[in-house]
Amino acid sequence: MTRSRQRGTTTVEFAIIGTVLMVVVFGVIEFGRALFVINMLTEATRRGARMAAVCPVGDPKPAQVAVFANGGTNSSLVAGLTTANVQVQYLDTSGNVIASPGTAAGFNSIRYVRVRIVGFTQTLLIPLHITAIPLSGFATTLPRESLGVYPSVGSTPC
Repeated sequence: MTRSRQRGTTTVEFAIIGTVLMVVVFGVIEFGRALFVINMLTEATRRGARMAAVCPVGDPKPAQVAVFANGGTNSSLVAGLTTANVQVQYLDTSGNVIASPGTAAGFNSIRYVRVRIVGFTQTLLIPLHITAIPLSGFATTLPRESLGVYPSVGSTPC
């Protein structure tokens, strides 16, 4: 073959190899970001459960602390994570969810606090392959502590 007939082959080869290389590079970056989000969701449930164990029943502060919201409803670290994705549950000694934890009987039967992430989806932005991964099911359960009731007047952590 003559040189003039192979003039564009290098460009075509680079386009094919370059596309594959960019997909791999973005795939590695997105995999790292997904691991970061998974780690942050685990930490979010831990932080929320710790706050729910000491805050009054029904207080919005545990959900805000869980998503790193700094007083708002949207997370400052994980895009798309809001306080609506945080579910705070109060459990009895058997681990069953208490239907009305705000009543006197319900309050007295609370033994554990569970915080879960529900309805959250992470979108991976890999070229030629955009995928949404549902990341629900993260949960942390802790024993109840004060639940906002303190013997001294004026001291509240929430």
